Amino acid sequence: MTDKNETQKKNMEKSIGGSPKNFMIPFLLLSLRGGFSLHGYKLIQQLTQFGFSSIDQGNVYRVLRQLEKDDLVKSEWDTSSGGPAKRIYSLTNAGEQYLDLWAGSLEQYQTMLDSFFNLYSNMFMPPFSKGKDDPDEK
Repeated sequence: MTDKNETQKKNMEKSIGGSPKNFMIPFLLLSLRGGFSLHGYKLIQQLTQFGFSSIDQGNVYRVLRQLEKDDLVKSEWDTSSGGPAKRIYSLTNAGEQYLDLWAGSLEQYQTMLDSFFNLYSNMFMPPFSKGKDDPDEK
């Protein structure tokens, strides 16, 4: 790995290392994984399918432009359709690596969240015990 790639990887790890600042990023990268090339509107639809309830479309395009500046995605104009040209986004190799880092980080958060909700459930939702109030016991 070259010094530039090593520095880029360390910067990526730093940006993910703390608490996640923009959950949209891994979902956008995941949508583009596997050789998919999608235009912005389709990516916004994908975010909705992932469960993002309120999406600022302008913010999505700003994030995509930043991801492109960071060489995590690339884009090109698609003029093949009859309508206006659309910018089509695809994942770069660096974007693939960044997505892998996000996946590892999110896996750690998932473990922490599972622990939190297990503890929370046990503290505030006592386990159901069979007894006189149990309809199956009558």
